[in-house]
Order: sequence, then C-alpha cells, then structure tokens
Amino acid sequence: MIEIFPYAVLIMFASLVGVFSVWRRAGRVVERHLSLLVSFSAGVFLVIAYQLGIEALEHSHTFRFGLLWIIIGVLTVWLLFKFLPSSHHHHDETLETHPHSRLDARRIMVSDALHNLGDGIFLAASFAAGSSLGIVAALSIFVHELVQEMSEFFVLRQAGYSARSALVLNFAISATILPGALGGFFLLENFEILEVPLLGLASGAFLVVVFHDLIPHSVRASRHSRFYWRHLLLFLIGVVSMSIVNILTAH
Repeated sequence: MIEIFPYAVLIMFASLVGVFSVWRRAGRVVERHLSLLVSFSAGVFLVIAYQLGIEALEHSHTFRFGLLWIIIGVLTVWLLFKFLPSSHHHHDETLETHPHSRLDARRIMVSDALHNLGDGIFLAASFAAGSSLGIVAALSIFVHELVQEMSEFFVLRQAGYSARSALVLNFAISATILPGALGGFFLLENFEILEVPLLGLASGAFLVVVFHDLIPHSVRASRHSRFYWRHLLLFLIGVVSMSIVNILTAH
C-alpha cells in the first residue's frame, strides 16, 4: 500500500496538465482555438473508447458478456442525461472569451470517473504482481492521463467552465483512482470482478461523449467557421496521438 498510494497521487497530478492554459501566451492561443481543440479531443476519446472496449472484450469470459457491458454503458449514460436537466456554467473571468456550447461536460466527467476506477484496480493488481510491474503500470497510466486530461480540459472549457473550475474538476475526478486502488489492494479478488463491467461501462460512456457531444460540436463549429479541414486535421491528430501513446505504453 505504501507503494501504491504515491503512484496513484502522481497519476492524479496529470489532471493538472491544463494549468499551462493560465500562462498568458498559451492561454490566448487555447482560448482562440477551443473549438478546434475539441475536435482534437474527439479523436483522443474515440481511441480511448475503442481501447477500453477491446480490453473489456479481451478480459471477458465471453464476447457477449463484454459487449453487453459496453451496450449498458451507452444506454445508461445516454438515458441518464437525457432525462436530467441541462446545467449552465459561467466563467469566473469578467469577460467571456467564447460562447457557451451545447456540450454536456457531465457525461465526460462520469465516463472519466469510471475509467479512473478501473485504472486504480489495474494499478493495485500490477503492484500485487510485483513492484517493477507496478511502477511500469503507473508510468503507463500517467502518460495516458496526460493526453486524456488535457483533452478533457479543452472540453470543459468549451462547455463554459472557467480555467480554474476545469482544473479543480479534473483533479477531483482523477481522485476516483484512489477508491479503485484502495479497493484493489484490500479486496483484489472482489474488485477484479468489477474489471470487465467498469471497462465496458467506461467504453460505452465515452462512445456517447464522442458521438453525441464532441463530433456534433465539431461539425457545427466547422460549418460556422468554414474551417472544415482544420477540424478534420485536429481530429486525425488526436486519433494518431492517442494511438501512438497506446502503442508505446500498452497495459
């Protein structure tokens, strides 16, 4: 447990990667190109949804069981937010730097929380197998989180959250890795039963985020700005970037 906790906290700090946006020059660039960066995020989260789905199917005792949890994830998140009232967010800054969009950031936060729980269980299982394997697993998760959390930060900003609120929320959601890691450490056999359901639910939830929120947002933004190719290029860069990270740091 002494080893697991520091690495779990280190992974949590990857959520603060968006702090670069408070730098003057970087912040102005981010604010001017938020819609384009959401297209980048769509590519990143599409790869994450695919990878989580593949892992759910591979770790499931049957293909149907893994697929069932992915479908449950899609339906649960879609229905849950279909009947919840939309929330509105306001910037802390005096002046608005971009109009609020139709993005529902709550979906991505729920998806990420499920994903982080699964990462916590995976981290505990890795350290149970050996310290060296646990350290490699922790570094792998950390690199994944850097790209993912940056993408999530862009989405939260575009949805209307201030930079400070987005950073705080990202950090709070990343803390869900702790229950997964603690539960995995003390009740590893029981928590391993949750691995496939969590992978499937997270995959389905991210699919809803990508196809219901991010891609439609990018399409609307590209029509409005007539920057079709820029949005497509950023989307493809997101896909390629996360694919490379997956290849280099595969669980």
